[in-house]
Formats: sequence, C-alpha cells, structure tokens
Amino acid sequence: MSGESSMSNVDKAIQEFAAGRPVMVFDSSFRESETDLLWPAQFATPDVIRKLRNDCGGLLFLAIGDEIGSLFDLPWLQDIHTHPDLLTQHPVLDSLRTDDLQYDTKSAFTLSINHRKTFTGITDRDRSLTTRRFGELSDDVLRRGLSPDEAREALGKEFRTPGHIPVCRESIGGLATRQGHTELAVSIARLAGLVPCTIGAEMLEPEGDGALPVEVARLYAKAHSIPMITGKDLLEFQNISGG
Repeated sequence: MSGESSMSNVDKAIQEFAAGRPVMVFDSSFRESETDLLWPAQFATPDVIRKLRNDCGGLLFLAIGDEIGSLFDLPWLQDIHTHPDLLTQHPVLDSLRTDDLQYDTKSAFTLSINHRKTFTGITDRDRSLTTRRFGELSDDVLRRGLSPDEAREALGKEFRTPGHIPVCRESIGGLATRQGHTELAVSIARLAGLVPCTIGAEMLEPEGDGALPVEVARLYAKAHSIPMITGKDLLEFQNISGG
C-alpha cells in the first residue's frame, strides 16, 4: 500500500481502534512476515480473548509502551537472563543465552502477569480481566502522573507474576529504533488517542506450521470488515524511516 489509499486505510484503522474495534497489522516480508490481530487492551472482554484464541492460533501477548514499562519498572527478560549475578547462580542461563534471533537483536518480552482476582489465569474471563485492568491501570497512572514508587505499588496491589499474559515492552525510541509487532501495536494505540497498551495474537495457518499468508489474512480482514495495514504504512504515516 502507498499514497492516498494507504493513508486513508491507516486513518480507518485509527478510527476503528479508537472505537474499541480490532485492526490487523502485517509487519514486513523482510522481518517476521506475520499478521497480528490487535485490540485496545482496555476494551478486552472474554469474547475478544476468545476471538484471538480461536481465529489466530499464535501467542496472545500484551504490547505496552516504553513509558509504561519504565514507570512500572518492568525489565526485559533478556536483560534479566544475562545479569551477571543470575548467570553465576544459574549457569544454564548462559547456555540458553539469546544470541541467534533471526528477525531482530533483542526480544521484547518482559514479565508475564495475572490479575490477583483470577483463578488459574488462563480462561477467557481471567485473561480478559488481566488485560483490561492492566490497560485501565496504565491509563490511570499516566493520567494522574504517579511517581514510579506509587505506580509500582498500584501495580502490585492488582497483579502478580508469573502469569498467563506475556507482556512485551516497546523498545526505547519506538518505531524509530525497532519495527517489531510490539512497536507497531502500541503505535496504533497512540495514534488512536489511547493508552499504549494493546492485546494481540499472531495469525497462523490452520495447521499451525507457518504464519498465515498475507493474502489469506487480507481475505479474513475483508470478510470480517477489519482494517488491515502494514508496518510500511505506519512508518510512512508517521514519516519514520524503516530500518
């Protein structure tokens, strides 16, 4: 997509996302070649989680803006797993060191969470509660301008780790430094005027042997009236050079 048509499609995606409806984002044929189905976190319901689980097949993840990760002090797992003290205590971490990602240099994963009012945390109801409340809490602490100590205290009152919602934290600099699905997902939320907190899942082939081909993803988007855009569309829309 390019030119006026892509711009109008991005505008449509922003409009739909702002109203609490889904969008689909294909990253790039030069990266993961995956399409994600995304919803604003604070609009997550059991039906939304069920849709992601049934129609996508990939991992459900919560993408958050770097400002949220910083305020809550959510560390990237890759940084934890390479901390000298932990490497000394658990040498297996050095054996499992992430140094061979085929699509990037650093993983976006941070802690996984459950809301404290969940049971196991895995049901559609439980995962929607965890997702929705994290989005609502993030919006609240940012709007109120809470200090990091106050934000961490508020987070701990409602959430625990480990949990059944994996959280991915945007890289410092966002799309200007990394064009992954995490950065694309939170960018959509920001453009829609929402807190940068997005629930999503990768769309796989029915057999699960590969990413859903982009042509098939477009057919799904059309059948369900969901705006579908690409990473290139978002980069051009925001005048950011792709890496």
